[in-house]
Amino acid sequence: MAETENPVVFLHKVERRYHQGDAVLEILKGAEMAIWPGQTVALVAPSGAGKSTLLHIAGLLEHPDAGEVYLDGVPTSGLSDAERTRLRRTEVGFVYQAHHLLPEFSAVENVMLPQMIRGLSKAEARKRASELLGYLGLAERLTHRPAELSGGEQQRVAIARAVANAPRILFADEPTGNLDPHTSEHVFRALAQLVRASGLTVMLATHNMDLAARMDRRVTLRDGLVVELK
Repeated sequence: MAETENPVVFLHKVERRYHQGDAVLEILKGAEMAIWPGQTVALVAPSGAGKSTLLHIAGLLEHPDAGEVYLDGVPTSGLSDAERTRLRRTEVGFVYQAHHLLPEFSAVENVMLPQMIRGLSKAEARKRASELLGYLGLAERLTHRPAELSGGEQQRVAIARAVANAPRILFADEPTGNLDPHTSEHVFRALAQLVRASGLTVMLATHNMDLAARMDRRVTLRDGLVVELK
């Protein structure tokens, strides 16, 4: 890593609070975190600690109440909604516990859609989608709709869709949380293989300490701050 290289994502004194009636729930209280190019980071914390909130703020899905989120060294707080949407479309990928695939489209079409929204031709999008799905072991499932796929297959399609536009960073929020241990391991290995081959930067929120142990870094949320784990 070059000394002049910027973090892919840098959170600086980020605060986030929610109002519940008269009560104020403080989730982030000046959180600081840098994620460097090519790093894989596991975010391990109990339910309700703010893992999803942290991922959503880092991935520009939510605005912090205070502080700054830098993407490749560029501050994002002053960006318009359209500019934030463009950055999410081109620089950020998301995978969730639920796959959120479009049920009326096939596997390959689900992976084509974000590319076509970005401006690729149908032929180019289909070629890359087919290559990604094949790489993830789904070459025989390209024309299958989500209902015709197993849970693990659906989640691998979701991973392919998330990386279809070659994002700078992938945020994964409990991506194997709905899967049995064997299927979870299969999906994680497919993701890890893709990460190694592409040099993708990843932040993964998980309760699975075995998966977390295989990442480059492990962090948690404590008293609204990001804390490194050994």
